[in-house]
Amino acid sequence: MPSAVQQPRTLYDKVFNDHIVNQQEDGTVLLYIDRHLVHEVTSPQAFEGLENAGRKVRRPDCTLATTDHNVPTTPRKNFKNVADFVKEDDSRLQCITLEENVKKFGLTYFGLGSANQGIVHIIGPEQGFTLPGTTVVCGDSHTSTHGAFGALAFGIGTSEVEHVLATQCLITKKSKNMRVQVDGRLASGVSSKDIILHIIGVIGTAGGTGSVIEFCGSAIRALSMEARMSICNMSVEGGARAGMIAPDQITFDYLRGRPLAPVPDSSEWKKAVAYWSSLASDPEAKYDREVFIDAKDIAPTVTWGNSPQDVVPITGVVPGPDDFQDKAKKESCQRALDYMGLTAGTRMEDVELDKVFIGSCTNARMEDLRAAAKIVEGKKVAKNIKRAMVVPGSGNVKNQAEKEGLDKIFIDAGFEWREAGCSMCLGMNPDILSPRERCASTSNRNFEGRQGAYGRTHLMSPVMAAAASITGKLTDVRKMTDDATPQKASPKMEISEHVDDMSDGEELERNQDLPNDSNEGVQHSRGATGSPGLPPFTIWKGIAAPLDRTNVDTDAIIPKQFLKTIKRTGLGKALFDPLRFKEDRSENPDFILNKEPYRKAKILVVTGPNFGCGSSREHAPWALLDFGIKCVIAPSFADIFFNNTFKNGMLPLIMPDEAKLTVIADKARAGEEIEVDLPNQVIKDASGNELATFEVEEFRKHCLVKGLDDIGLTMQMDDKISEFEGRRTQETPWLDGSGYLAHWRTGKKGGVPGQPTRIEAAPVPKTNRGEPLTDPTDW
Repeated sequence: MPSAVQQPRTLYDKVFNDHIVNQQEDGTVLLYIDRHLVHEVTSPQAFEGLENAGRKVRRPDCTLATTDHNVPTTPRKNFKNVADFVKEDDSRLQCITLEENVKKFGLTYFGLGSANQGIVHIIGPEQGFTLPGTTVVCGDSHTSTHGAFGALAFGIGTSEVEHVLATQCLITKKSKNMRVQVDGRLASGVSSKDIILHIIGVIGTAGGTGSVIEFCGSAIRALSMEARMSICNMSVEGGARAGMIAPDQITFDYLRGRPLAPVPDSSEWKKAVAYWSSLASDPEAKYDREVFIDAKDIAPTVTWGNSPQDVVPITGVVPGPDDFQDKAKKESCQRALDYMGLTAGTRMEDVELDKVFIGSCTNARMEDLRAAAKIVEGKKVAKNIKRAMVVPGSGNVKNQAEKEGLDKIFIDAGFEWREAGCSMCLGMNPDILSPRERCASTSNRNFEGRQGAYGRTHLMSPVMAAAASITGKLTDVRKMTDDATPQKASPKMEISEHVDDMSDGEELERNQDLPNDSNEGVQHSRGATGSPGLPPFTIWKGIAAPLDRTNVDTDAIIPKQFLKTIKRTGLGKALFDPLRFKEDRSENPDFILNKEPYRKAKILVVTGPNFGCGSSREHAPWALLDFGIKCVIAPSFADIFFNNTFKNGMLPLIMPDEAKLTVIADKARAGEEIEVDLPNQVIKDASGNELATFEVEEFRKHCLVKGLDDIGLTMQMDDKISEFEGRRTQETPWLDGSGYLAHWRTGKKGGVPGQPTRIEAAPVPKTNRGEPLTDPTDW
């Protein structure tokens, strides 16, 4: 909500400050969340936690659910229900569990039978659920996408999914401000994907750690909303907590007429636009870090290695270890070359491909498909390409593309035209690479095994992927056309289930008159503040395993194939699976956790920075915890992983002093026990000698030592939350779901005004013995 300007503030400052429910002296904040997006992979354990504690979803009207990560992208013409359609047992279980939960808790849901179903970060903006100045979260790291609207949007782990469902708030601290300014005119063939890949190449995958990046400059302002979303989508790959772009007329034009946005030209719309226009950073606002980039320096860009920072212009060559000064980077480069099957000095345009994938939450919108179709129209996919796929980001995108004839262009060229879903972006569904297949992909991550075990991924823009499909190898799209830059503004597309035409906004305006304490959409859980809590963390002692790696990503900690569970436990056996096991599933004798005495390690000592980068999946700390590791010591951590460990009673211990970290690692290499004393903030060897001291935030330390549960703590502030919601209803009434859902579900579609959309959950499939199919993992 708008607040008085006391000093120059950034876009991030304004949105963050407007959502503070409570702030403690140490800077710990209770932050109100306006929009919560939910999918099938990171939510089952959260709903189970609610049910076990007897808690309700506080704001069903501000929560939107869909299935996307592991759904099949095969034709749905004969779709009847999830139980019959999803063939893989573990995927089906997650999808069915989500349907049962949205029914049980009364949430709005877009299932596989809905034209509105799609990738969660595409349907939110598409529906107008994402709005400027809001806080947006989802159990998915690429929630940063929504920052393109001037929203503070970030990924959270499952514990925080449960926290938001129960309280509509999160406990957090403010991040630093970082500005990335891109000025100038983009050359032909250069798109937003090239901009963000170039930026990540400049700052590195940890360059934005601890910060929220604001993207600005003339090159950014000239982009369409869809292009801006692609940039913010990958801000997390640069280590940032979130990425944001100030809203402007391009933003407002995009939102006009969206089903869940304020009714155009109503009093609410005018009030909303006035507020949204005030969010731009003040001219004298200060940033903790600034990066300036000239647009003319950006060429069509591709990745060569296993990190989004491993980028070169398409006109460049594959780098080698000798191109890096740092020892760790030399070693990382060599590992990447070995995995990718590349030789240093090879021209990027000489690299042949096996598959092409156009899709994902980064690049599966209408603008992306239109641009790619222009490149392939009238041409044929190269004979060496085994499979080329186009996967629209939503049912609405698919329908619009078919109306424009784009599906026919792709099919005639030799592409597969699929249904909406995450598809080959992370390969949690049948759309995967076979071992050592090489793919040109418009997705966002090129981690080892990301698109399939031992698969090799090169990230690029949709037009670059389209060009590669025709030539059969990485290709400079500029050699195929002089006009490969997407247009600035995408034509509007039709969205299923529009808001009814109410030009005077009568019913929405009626909702402005609700009294401060009405909060009709709120479901309080008073009396349910008790919690089982967490085991107290005081002194943790045990064998410490040394791990000499940098940028250890969540796909390395636990690959996506092990995420298809509805439980928190039983994941220890999958910890570091790509490193612990060879391709034939035999143990890798060289990996540290396969050696004695480290098979029983309780502490992990990582000598390289940026541990836990990548996904927001809480499965990574769950896997460590299930293995027996409760403390990780490293020079630095990725923000989301760092946060997730605390939520599970674990201690991620930052040790920036290289000399002291080396002493600790040497003790670990000697197979000695290490003791971590949290109350006194000291690390000791087995004899009780001090090795190092460490810093930890006071509030986090207090919660760990006392074994406190964040949700229980937050529920003690129910009165403050209710007071905040009362002000929110008065000042920003367009954010109350009781208003927009009443419009959305009234009229032809029927439904009860003011109530969320409800569905009938699919029946639980039976085994051949007639028993319900359940997760094989023990609770």
